[in-house]
Amino acid sequence: MKIKGRKNTGFTIIELLIALTLSLVVLTSVSGAFISQRKTYDAQEQMTEIIQGTRAVMEVITREVKLAGFNPTGSTTLVGIPYSTTQLEIRADLDGDGTAIASDTNEQIIYTHDGANLEIDRDAGQAFSYAKLLAENIESFAFDYLDADGIATTTAADIRMVEITITARTAKPDPNYGQNSGYRTYTLTSMVSPPNLAINL
Repeated sequence: MKIKGRKNTGFTIIELLIALTLSLVVLTSVSGAFISQRKTYDAQEQMTEIIQGTRAVMEVITREVKLAGFNPTGSTTLVGIPYSTTQLEIRADLDGDGTAIASDTNEQIIYTHDGANLEIDRDAGQAFSYAKLLAENIESFAFDYLDADGIATTTAADIRMVEITITARTAKPDPNYGQNSGYRTYTLTSMVSPPNLAINL
């Protein structure tokens, strides 16, 4: 009795090419979806980072601005916030010695914006011998002085409120974001009313 053997022909080249093409299509789709999700995740992560960073910086600045004009002895007239368009200066007699001088730690604090390096610097104490970096990737740092009625003023004695605006940007540009050279931005504004300004001036 003769048993017929089966032929093991395998796949033809055409079948292999079709299978390879289909695999590449699927792989390309999966890779594209992964890359797209990764870019979205990176953009969201950078935005979360600048939002949290900007809020933290604003918290530090507003906390110190609220101390402006603190004068527990009341022995001298203390200008809590001198008027300036280039820097935000805060003065407070924290040690209760009747003065608020630069050589006393944190009794005079100056915040400035370094536009070339996109940063906010904080200078305090030691006769303003050096400024320390407070925040990076800051496009703008603006402050407006307002009187008791909320009207802009240039007179230090009339300052009762300070409106602070910080605009931060992402550390790296997003090639898929068409504005601002690819840098996403976040702007935060805070109105601060130091309680001691009305008492001492």
